[in-house]
Amino acid sequence: MADGMGLRELKKQETRQEISDRATELFLERGFEETTIADIASAARVAKKTVTNYFPRKEDLALDHHEAFTSGLARTVAEREPGESALAVLRRAFAADVQRQDPVIGFSGMPFARMIADSPTLTARLRELNEQREDSLAAVLAVETGAEPGDITARAVAAVLGGVHRVLFGDVVRFTLDGLGNDEIAERVGESGRRAFDLVEPALADYAVRAGE
Repeated sequence: MADGMGLRELKKQETRQEISDRATELFLERGFEETTIADIASAARVAKKTVTNYFPRKEDLALDHHEAFTSGLARTVAEREPGESALAVLRRAFAADVQRQDPVIGFSGMPFARMIADSPTLTARLRELNEQREDSLAAVLAVETGAEPGDITARAVAAVLGGVHRVLFGDVVRFTLDGLGNDEIAERVGESGRRAFDLVEPALADYAVRAGE
């Protein structure tokens, strides 16, 4: 029974990946707006309902890192080291993401960046995902600091830190569309990140510092 369940789960993962791969190919070839769920289903050789069962929104097929994107800042703060503030751990994590040119912070390549820029639907979805990311971060900050219900502090801090990440993500995409290579983008955005985090350091250096063990 365990082996059977494992095989079924493997089959589901394979089907999901096949749908995602075919969708990406079509989006890059035709454009996001011009590609339909029926097109994706046909390319993946599954029913339309199968596509929507795995991906309820067409946008999720294009922005397939959306779960990591919306939960990443909150998870990073929740896992910070003793003595480390929310700002410090997010700054450290962003620098590491730049160094490895992580797709979650925008390193997606020219075709993907162009697809995003040319699609009003995906641009709007990115705004929604940024809002969700800030909401998730605010919830963690409120818990970590023992904030009273309705306290604006956690939400305001999440908006500031989320805003820094949103601007830097936009820079990665903009530089990609300008034709810069990933190494040059990483150098530029790494410097911009240092400047941006320096700007908020005076206000947030001592906020949400994890107590020692």
